Amino acid sequence: MRTAIVTGASSGIGEASARALAGDGWRVICVARRVERVERLAGELGNGAAGLRLDVTDQDSVDQFVAQVDRCDLLVNNAGGAKGTTAIADSDPAEWEWMFQTNVLGTVRVTKALLPKLLAAAAGLVINVVSIAGHYPYPGGAGYNAAKFGERALTSVLRQELAGTPVRVTELDPGLVVTEFSLVRFGWDQAAADAVYEGVEPLSAADAAEAVRWIAAQPPHVNIDSLTIAARDQIGPRKVPQTRR
Repeated sequence: MRTAIVTGASSGIGEASARALAGDGWRVICVARRVERVERLAGELGNGAAGLRLDVTDQDSVDQFVAQVDRCDLLVNNAGGAKGTTAIADSDPAEWEWMFQTNVLGTVRVTKALLPKLLAAAAGLVINVVSIAGHYPYPGGAGYNAAKFGERALTSVLRQELAGTPVRVTELDPGLVVTEFSLVRFGWDQAAADAVYEGVEPLSAADAAEAVRWIAAQPPHVNIDSLTIAARDQIGPRKVPQTRR
């Protein structure tokens, strides 16, 4: 059975993508650090789904996870995140390091480890969930912007390096999506997280997951090189409140 692996599946876009793919007939392996969440999710999905622990910042964790996987037709590199909104002058290098380890090196570790299984598949596909922040830098977001620009670069290079193989590579760039993303960024300050979405109607995790499902549903000769999905109330990095409804 065609098998999809979704990283960061314990919440948000990852969880919603696992549900959308399972609904399309995929066997889904849901992975995250919060293993109890992905185990519960896998139990709800059925169809041979599994929930396994994976910390993309830890090579040993990646190796242990891949050793448990017998097949991978689709890899959704969704694990990532941001920390802080400080100016560069006040930045904390530890936050930058966390963002690069999670968004950039985590994607590299998992992709490299699963590449032999993707190449062995009849029609392998890698979907890297990047961000609109990888296109439009903004004050207070330099660390996250830099990480997402880096993830975009590695996605483009991977696409070029795998040209001529059956493996396709897609960059998916969501805009404002209501998930735990802002809670993590603001140290679980709910008021600060809610303020990010004030005055606009953001995307839901299910909206972004539908893009993942659609990309994965394309025939093997079709590659969606990149896809940006944003809320109506967002132009680039800016929120645009609608005054006429």
